[in-house]
Amino acid sequence: MKIFFLGDVVGRSGRLAVTKNLKSITEKEKIDFVIVNGENAADQGVGITEEISNDLFKCGVDVITTGNHVWDQKETINFIEKETRLLRPENLSNNSPGKGFGIYKSKNGYRVGVLNLMGNVFIKKCENVFEAATIFKQKYKLKDDYDFLVVDFHGEATSEKMAMGHFFDGKATLVVGTHTHVPTNDIRILINGTAYQTDAGMCGDYDSVVGMNKVNSLNKFLKKDSTKHFPAEGNATLSGLIVECDTSNGLAHKVKKFIYGGELSK
Repeated sequence: MKIFFLGDVVGRSGRLAVTKNLKSITEKEKIDFVIVNGENAADQGVGITEEISNDLFKCGVDVITTGNHVWDQKETINFIEKETRLLRPENLSNNSPGKGFGIYKSKNGYRVGVLNLMGNVFIKKCENVFEAATIFKQKYKLKDDYDFLVVDFHGEATSEKMAMGHFFDGKATLVVGTHTHVPTNDIRILINGTAYQTDAGMCGDYDSVVGMNKVNSLNKFLKKDSTKHFPAEGNATLSGLIVECDTSNGLAHKVKKFIYGGELSK
C-alpha cells in the first residue's frame, strides 16, 4: 500500500504540473492513494475553486486538504458542503462549512483516514490545535476506524509541527507539514512507526519567493513600487513524499521524498 502526498499547489504553474504529470507518476510508482494540499491552487495563488478541485480529482487526486487560505475564493464556502473529498482544517470554528476529517477508500480497497489540522503559531487564528487533536485521538483509532491515517498539519512553526508528529507517533501512518512551501530534509519514520516530514514543500515555480513572483516580492521587502502578491509562472517542481505502508498495523514501512521537475530537480 502506497500513499502519495503532494505539498501546497501554487497557482496555475503548480496546478498544471500536477494535472499533467500525476497519472504517469502514480502508474510508475504504483500509488494507491493521493492527497494534495490545494489551498493555493487558484490563479491568484490563494484559495481553490470548484472547477480546480474537479480538475485535480479527474487527474487522480483522492483528497484535497487546505489551510488558512481555504475561504479566499468565496465559492468554496458552498462547494465544500457538498464535496466530501475537499477538507478544511478540523480546528476551525465548529460552525465552519465542510469537514476537517474523512475516511476514504483507496484504489486497492483500504480505508484511509485524512485529518486536516492548522497550527496556532504565527498563523490565522483557529481553535487550539492540540485540544482538537486530543479529542480526535480519543474518538478514532488506527485499524479500528480506518486502516491508515494521514495528518496534514498546516502550520508556520517547525516546533509546533514536530510536536504534532510526536503526538501522533504510533497513532497515524503519516504526519506531514504544509504551508511554508519549502521541503524540509527531515523525512523519517518516528520511533513508534509514524512517517514524518516538517514540510512537504510546494508544487509550484521555485524561481520565486515561496511561489510568488520574485521581483514583486523583492520590491515589497525593499519598500519599492509593488502590487498584491501573484504567483510565479515558470516551470513548476512537484514536491512531496511517498509512504509505503504496513497493512498489518497501519504504520509506515518506508518513506521517501519526491521531487519532480522544475528548479529543484536540476
